[in-house]
Amino acid sequence: MANLNQDTNNYDAASIKVLEGLEAVRTRPGMYIGSVSTRGLNHLIYEIVDNSVDEHLAGFCTTIKVILEADGSCTVEDNGRGIPIGMHEKGVSAERVVFTTLHAGGKFDNNAYKTSGGLHGVGSSVVNALSERMTVSVGSGGFLYEDKYERGNPVVELENGLLPVAGKTRWTGTRINFLPDPEIFEKTRFREEDIKSRMHETAYLNPELTIEYTDRRQEPAEELVFHEPDGIVGFIRALNKSKEAVTDIVYFKGMSDQITVEAAFQFVNEFHENVLGFCNNIYNAEGGTHLTGFKTVFTQVINNYARQIGVLKEKDTNFTGADIRNGMTAVISIKHPDPRFEGQTKTKLDNQDAAKAVSQVTGDEIVHYFDRNLEVLKTVIGCAEKAAKIRKTEEKTRTNMLVKQKFSFDSNGKLANCTSKDASKCEIFIVEGDSAGGSAKMARDRMYQAILPIRGKILNVEKASIDKVLANAEIKTMINAFGCGFSEGYGNDFDISKLRYDKIIIMADADVDGAHISTLLLTLFYRFMPELIYEGHVYVAMPPLYKVVPKKGSGEGEYLYDDYALAKYRKTHKNDFTLQRYKGLGEMDPEQLWETTLDPRRRYMRQVQIEDAIHASDITELLMGSEVPPRRMFIHDHADDAELDV
Repeated sequence: MANLNQDTNNYDAASIKVLEGLEAVRTRPGMYIGSVSTRGLNHLIYEIVDNSVDEHLAGFCTTIKVILEADGSCTVEDNGRGIPIGMHEKGVSAERVVFTTLHAGGKFDNNAYKTSGGLHGVGSSVVNALSERMTVSVGSGGFLYEDKYERGNPVVELENGLLPVAGKTRWTGTRINFLPDPEIFEKTRFREEDIKSRMHETAYLNPELTIEYTDRRQEPAEELVFHEPDGIVGFIRALNKSKEAVTDIVYFKGMSDQITVEAAFQFVNEFHENVLGFCNNIYNAEGGTHLTGFKTVFTQVINNYARQIGVLKEKDTNFTGADIRNGMTAVISIKHPDPRFEGQTKTKLDNQDAAKAVSQVTGDEIVHYFDRNLEVLKTVIGCAEKAAKIRKTEEKTRTNMLVKQKFSFDSNGKLANCTSKDASKCEIFIVEGDSAGGSAKMARDRMYQAILPIRGKILNVEKASIDKVLANAEIKTMINAFGCGFSEGYGNDFDISKLRYDKIIIMADADVDGAHISTLLLTLFYRFMPELIYEGHVYVAMPPLYKVVPKKGSGEGEYLYDDYALAKYRKTHKNDFTLQRYKGLGEMDPEQLWETTLDPRRRYMRQVQIEDAIHASDITELLMGSEVPPRRMFIHDHADDAELDV
């Protein structure tokens, strides 16, 4: 302890560490790409592709190639102007500056790019810093130039500060090949489904752009071409391909204060909304000011029309925004010369002028459209009227079911709550079965850990009406326990600030039934309380599958969490050992459950994250919906990806 105190007290100038160059990125990668999980790994590709898309927006690129190479690396190539290779004022090639210096690039020069998704100018250098190796090839002026890096450090010697000529070529553009660094990332295999979805999405947003995708990690290689000349109209058509449309697709485009606004929407016969926002081709998962502007003016216009045609009387209250957007699928895409995002991963737009521009263009264009298409207007108002009636009915239901309960927020008496009221420190475990729930209640830290046992499998909310969802006892108990309400297309009572627990942890058995229960719970959270997932509050506990105890020698044994760990243990331990297989959490005594699954110092958990909301919604609908053939085909196609419980 003396040494620890000495180190702590010795706080002087020598204690201040300056992270030079790209060292800061490697030390804190999550600050730049969000995480070091597969989500962050895929983000490396998006950063490079976004730069090529910016070149397309500038009018110099028509084709982008994205290749997942057999060796695990990724190649992104475009036919744009090529990264400048001339001498920079720093005394080296401009390309070298771009890939070794944070906040350097053409995005800060208003003459180079009018709009750009690469706001922070850190994309290329961050990818370089987090790659085991990177090769940059530039075709310019009939010559090929090549630069190479290892973990962000250049390995090619410059000639008088400039890149040496590697050959001659007729091609112009930039080609970047990089291999993610296994020292940084948990896994280094790119997730192809997410990448394909992102590339297809980018093609919809840029109707004159072609993206060629190749996956050489499989035999034969998968080759796809994404080219969508119908733009976001085709995007809406694809989003609604399995839904019953009640209106045609409405499209408009306009400009205000140098901000280009493009939007398309359609109403379908479903009771939820799907409004997606993009700024400079970047999907803003948490929305932002552009969506606020669209929603606000759309609500105002429809309410005005509803009063003009007599649907709303003088004594009636206006339709809510959620009423009016019920059944709406919309894509709002803006091009902004100086976007401000919250965070490097650009999940939320923060420009107030974007709200004003979108409001002005939307207000002008939809009034122009509805004045000439009264039947469509009446259909939209009819959807809002129907949604409002259901909302008012459900408000009464919620009042009876959720709000005016005279006892605790646990309606069934199942919840073993924690003592602390500090939500930032509290966590709730949703446990399958009374047996496991009983063990968990005895094992937990009562100060900060709450236990909520559920009986069996909850209702599949993807197939159920809202009244059945709210009537389900298990779901009702969870909504009450969390304290923040729930979200739905025709009534949004969710308030994340009222959440009673920082972590909501699904703790199910490590078998097929446990996986099904976890999936049902995640479907509930995603459809009715998505903010819980987007703001990082949902986790899945990882209880061990095995405990091994050596027959000879000392030691209390070791917990193993999957079959891979067991196989590895068998290879490295030649002596005899006893193997205990946990078929369920109920087989663990409280002490074992604490040390493996509840103890914050030793447990393993997976945080639930959504990288691509569009893809996530499609997969949820496919796997949890009522259509059997597509689900059967998906399971067949992905059977090799499954982790079998043998």
